[in-house]
Amino acid sequence: PRCYYRSDAHTPIQPLPAMVAAVTDLSGRIRGVHRTWLAPNGSDKAAITTPRRAMGHLLEHAVRFGGADDVMAVGEGIETILSVRTLLPNLPMAAALSAAHLAVIAFPPGLRRLYIVRDNDPAGYRARDSVASRAASVGIEAIVLSPALGDFNEDLRAFGVDAVRAELRCLLAPEDVSRFTMLNP
Repeated sequence: PRCYYRSDAHTPIQPLPAMVAAVTDLSGRIRGVHRTWLAPNGSDKAAITTPRRAMGHLLEHAVRFGGADDVMAVGEGIETILSVRTLLPNLPMAAALSAAHLAVIAFPPGLRRLYIVRDNDPAGYRARDSVASRAASVGIEAIVLSPALGDFNEDLRAFGVDAVRAELRCLLAPEDVSRFTMLNP
């Protein structure tokens, strides 16, 4: 509820609510921290110059949700990944924090299928292509999950849980539908 923010070294510190996430490597070691400052009522990002900041060693690492085994999903932002995780609660996921970081995210050993949760913008297309190419080069099947709007967070807010879940089910490999869409593990 009170994470310190200041726009530069010469402005006063202000405490604001924030979402704070650990950036970890494949072994679970914390390599950095990402903060997203929120509006006081929690409805959106804070109305400040830079509502998102990260520090530490981010390259190849991610904010992780669930332990990856043979299948996982990767995407740019935490909000996008959490939106998809709401719909596919049993699918391990990782937020790389930017399109540039998504393009070079490390793949866990034993991964055989990778869902790429892309943003619908030029950077998202480039990251998708880079990750898909890298995955194919090491024998990992890549399947792209594309939003109708800018990202899956926007889709969820515009179309609702049932509609977006139905769309995602159509994009999953058949053997992953029941494995990852059931609400209870």
